[in-house]
Amino acid sequence: MNPVHIVLFLAVFADAARARPNVLILFADDQRADTIAALGNAHLKTPNLDRLVHRGISFNRAYMQGAMQGATCVPSRAMLLSGRGVFHIDEKLLRDETWPAAFGRAGYATFVSGKWHNGEESISKSFQVARSIFFGGMTDPLKAPLSDVVDGKPAKAQVASRHACEVFASETIRFLNESHAAPFFCYVPFDAPHDPHIVPPDFPIHYEPAQIPLPKNFLPQHPWDNGEMDNRDERLLPWPRTEEKVRAQLAEYYRYISYLDSQIGRVLDALATSPHANNTLVVFAADSGVARGSHGLIGKQNVYEHSVRVPLIVSGPGIPADQRTDALCYLFDVLPTLGKLCDVPGPATSEGREFTATLRDPTVPSRPHLMFAYRNIQRAIRDDRWKLIRYPQVDRTQLFDLQNDPAETTNLAADPQHAAKLMELQALLEKEMAAADDKAALSIPNPKSAEWVIPN
Repeated sequence: MNPVHIVLFLAVFADAARARPNVLILFADDQRADTIAALGNAHLKTPNLDRLVHRGISFNRAYMQGAMQGATCVPSRAMLLSGRGVFHIDEKLLRDETWPAAFGRAGYATFVSGKWHNGEESISKSFQVARSIFFGGMTDPLKAPLSDVVDGKPAKAQVASRHACEVFASETIRFLNESHAAPFFCYVPFDAPHDPHIVPPDFPIHYEPAQIPLPKNFLPQHPWDNGEMDNRDERLLPWPRTEEKVRAQLAEYYRYISYLDSQIGRVLDALATSPHANNTLVVFAADSGVARGSHGLIGKQNVYEHSVRVPLIVSGPGIPADQRTDALCYLFDVLPTLGKLCDVPGPATSEGREFTATLRDPTVPSRPHLMFAYRNIQRAIRDDRWKLIRYPQVDRTQLFDLQNDPAETTNLAADPQHAAKLMELQALLEKEMAAADDKAALSIPNPKSAEWVIPN
């Protein structure tokens, strides 16, 4: 090939690379699906997430699959990045190729700034550039230890002089403003609104606890032992939960969500004024929900809707604006979908199901049902309408009609009218557990008493 042909080839290659969309993933930590104003919560302010809602498709029924440990964000983030389900993931992300690595292999520039809770060794296997990384689960975000990754290893951590979310947003803006010869894959895993709910003192948005309604499924205490009643998260408030304390916690939680929203707004503003404004797929999601008073619980170590259902918004070129969809999906379906849109071959081990057909037409369904798990103590399955939750250690079962009871307040498991549906979902749950290589039992000999006593 002569020099002229080489130049022409490189020019054509560069044009093809630029034609592929960029990817920007904004990922929250412990944000319930019902905490976005434009999606129905009139009690908090999220103008920038509202922008995304109006620009793209919002998923009413997106979920994280579950966890085999209390720090649910670890498996959730591993599932997202690997495209694997909870029973097949390597939580340290060292065994299998990840989707960000696959994007890099396909010619994308890959970047991350934010919380990395999957081990220090794996980040350089997934991302070419990693700046201001918080390696850990939780911290005071005004004093967060942050590290750049240099030559594949984290540099010595430096305590941030600003709120961690502001730093992550600033690093992302810096990346967006840099020159890019190739399309980019930019992942911004914030550590908000995970507790502690700390925002800069001068942040102007405040919420009055007395004006915040309690969740429709608020209880002072969960009615029985769900197997995870006394962990760190559940001790954030005393038992029995009082309306006053739950409202105060929600006020702090909502304020943190609004602060996160302000930092997301900075990133969206920077994208809008960049050369990439019209060729970037933007995704907002969260690693899990959280109870915050629902069902008498505070944390996310359960399989109720408030804890496993997550926000998911997708916007960008070719995505219909201001649409909502009831399509069922897991978080680990998101990157296979982006890979399809970006013509990126995924890892051989990825098992997510891409939902590009839903992005073209929000009425198109994706998965017919979803299975959820928490340790060996809770299993659940839902279809388009019904949800079954099984607690084998205490021999308890719940059946909810999510169409008429989305807050899961009325257990229909003992209702003879629904006996056939109960058996149908039990059989489906067993089938899905076997397909997922889940070895847990749905019934055990000599289950323990479901009674639970408040600890001292």
